[in-house]
Amino acid sequence: QVQLVESGGGSVQAGGSLRLSCAASTYTYSRCSMHWVRQVPGKEREGVATLNRDGSTVYADSVRGRFTISQDNAGNNLHLQMNDLKPDDTAMYYCAADLARPSCNKLKSRYWGQGTQVTVSS
Repeated sequence: QVQLVESGGGSVQAGGSLRLSCAASTYTYSRCSMHWVRQVPGKEREGVATLNRDGSTVYADSVRGRFTISQDNAGNNLHLQMNDLKPDDTAMYYCAADLARPSCNKLKSRYWGQGTQVTVSS
């Protein structure tokens, strides 16, 4: 069973930093890409950062240069280092994984964690 468990959210003042983590248990699935996505109530989910299988990264324009997505060497934890936080970064942050098996040239499915709240005050 796939499990994605986020942690590290909290409240911080503008200009501060937080580091989100996602403990990922994906068993026999191949991880094709990993994502951080955020959502504000009443708005659509917004992709924040993506880490692809080949190590390439993609960032939303709104966070580029401030946020960094990474994965530990064992591949068990996905992180999002968030610096210079702004009130507009306030949202629920979700970890998501695009998985397939036995390999990423097969049909992928997206799995989601439960989210961790980030609140940035001015």
